Amino acid sequence: MNKKVTIYEVAKIAGVAISTVSRVLNDSPNVSEETKKKVQKAIDELNFRPQVSARKLASKEPQILAVAVPSFTTPFFNEVLKGVKDEIRKMDLDIILYNTGSKDPEEAVINFFDRGTADALILLSIDVSETVHKHLQTTHVPIVLVNTAHPSYNYFMVNDYRGGYMAGEHLVKKGFERIGMISTPVETKSSSERERGFKDALRNFKMPIINEYFVTGDTTKHAGYTEESGFEAIYKFKEMGEFPDAVFCANDTQALGAYHALSKLGMKVPDDIAIMGYDNIKLSRYLDLTTIDQHMHTIGAQATARLAEIIKNPDSPLVQESHQPILVERGSTEKK
Repeated sequence: MNKKVTIYEVAKIAGVAISTVSRVLNDSPNVSEETKKKVQKAIDELNFRPQVSARKLASKEPQILAVAVPSFTTPFFNEVLKGVKDEIRKMDLDIILYNTGSKDPEEAVINFFDRGTADALILLSIDVSETVHKHLQTTHVPIVLVNTAHPSYNYFMVNDYRGGYMAGEHLVKKGFERIGMISTPVETKSSSERERGFKDALRNFKMPIINEYFVTGDTTKHAGYTEESGFEAIYKFKEMGEFPDAVFCANDTQALGAYHALSKLGMKVPDDIAIMGYDNIKLSRYLDLTTIDQHMHTIGAQATARLAEIIKNPDSPLVQESHQPILVERGSTEKK
């Protein structure tokens, strides 16, 4: 009574091959209505509940899309994953999320590949080192990178240097002179590029770079792209006894923490200090936060659509795109 019914038993009862059962389960148009009825009758009689593993055995087509991501609880990654979710509805794939964490994503990615559980992969915000590259090459599955780049793979990313430059340019043009930045305590390529672009903008506009105004929080969770990190960084300005006129935060989530810290200190945005973020998460519009939009949802959808193309045509030319970010100006950087 408790025996698990398999796809093989369904095929036997229906008098068809297991590949035919798989096509019926996947709602393939390449099955006659008469055959569909026979297979469905067998499924109903056996009370068969298909599992992903059974479907995989019956088909050579990819079945499981894995998204390897350092975190799926932060707003940035949530927006990218929404883009993946919206696009994958058009594809005959199941999706699994693999949280690599932010402290040692390379080891986590390698461990994941050693299990051999994915038929296609999106690698999100994880740098492809030579070690990771060697493991990716041995998997022989379609792979698309998001928010990171490598010459051997399809990728979709945003120009973080340009985003940082736009932030610096904006604050200078608004008339601020004592300008600082909250970066991340854990060095990442994205935060480094944003800071590099930001400083270059200040230099190009002949603004002084005051090193004391470039701070980080202490919390290393999610590499420091957190509310806690932004909150802690503001208190470092307080301990210093001096605040800049305007602060660029490495992401919007840090800016949320900075807002809260300033509120507890009795300071108002932008009256006492201007705050700028990066990402344009949904909550930023309700805080009237000036930010940099990096097309997170669009990039997630594009990466997934590209995977579908690779599955159909594995030899298609690489697609490697770097999107230009957009400045979204709101009230948090109004000069008083």
